[in-house]
Amino acid sequence: MSDQPRGYSYGARELAPSPVSRKALHLLEETVLWSEEDRRWLRRAGDLLVPQTEAILDVWYGFVGSLGQLVETFAGADGAPDAAYLGAVRGRFGRWIEDLCVRDWDQAWLDQQHEIALRHTRLKKNSTDGVHSASVEVPMRYLITLIVPISVTVEPFLRAAAAADDDVPAMMAAWFKAVTLTVALWTEPYAAGW
Repeated sequence: MSDQPRGYSYGARELAPSPVSRKALHLLEETVLWSEEDRRWLRRAGDLLVPQTEAILDVWYGFVGSLGQLVETFAGADGAPDAAYLGAVRGRFGRWIEDLCVRDWDQAWLDQQHEIALRHTRLKKNSTDGVHSASVEVPMRYLITLIVPISVTVEPFLRAAAAADDDVPAMMAAWFKAVTLTVALWTEPYAAGW
């Protein structure tokens, strides 16, 4: 694993346990048609994507920065994007790519997804980085709709690094399923009766 960014807390004892059970995770996996073959291709995607993390984040941050409704969630008290906040989140976002592809989806992984979920909501947004922002929550609708750009934009990175025997469509399918499942986990603190 790469260096630990500020505020990254995977496996920390102080993380609240995820309210999502392993059984509920399994049901989500079934719902997105997750398979052992997907696990294999997601790990291979990680082999190709993790070394390209900074370039991937450049694409994602360019997209987020181009849309006012997204960049405003990174605004400081003055309404302008907070560069330190953007940088801290960027480091953790990079680790999310790695964790999604490489880690086992065990209790520690579920706890980390719960922490990420809380940091998008009123419960913890801004607190990790000590940001004073008018934006106290990332609207859930943007978490859900970001599934598409976070999914489709990795294909060129996979194609650029793929070996002749790599199945890029299988890696893309695994990535899409994994991103969708992760975002479903992130919606838990937003939704009563999740």
